Amino acid sequence: MSFIETLLLDIQAALYTIGPILSVILIILGGIVYGLAQTQPAENRGKWQNAAVGMVIGGVVIAAIIGGATLIRETSSKLLT
Repeated sequence: MSFIETLLLDIQAALYTIGPILSVILIILGGIVYGLAQTQPAENRGKWQNAAVGMVIGGVVIAAIIGGATLIRETSSKLLT
């Protein structure tokens, strides 16, 4: 294996390890921030809710990408050959 292949495999392994953990952390933090937003005055509540929804959506997107990473890799490798 070449250096680049080894490097890419190491990056892939690290992302497979970090991705699900990061996804769960974002979803949980989003829920906590959303709950805390309900205690804020009306002029600040929208900002906090917006940040919370962004965290939850980011967590879901990361989970979807990690879940479909194998399919994405196989499809893209067929396109390159």
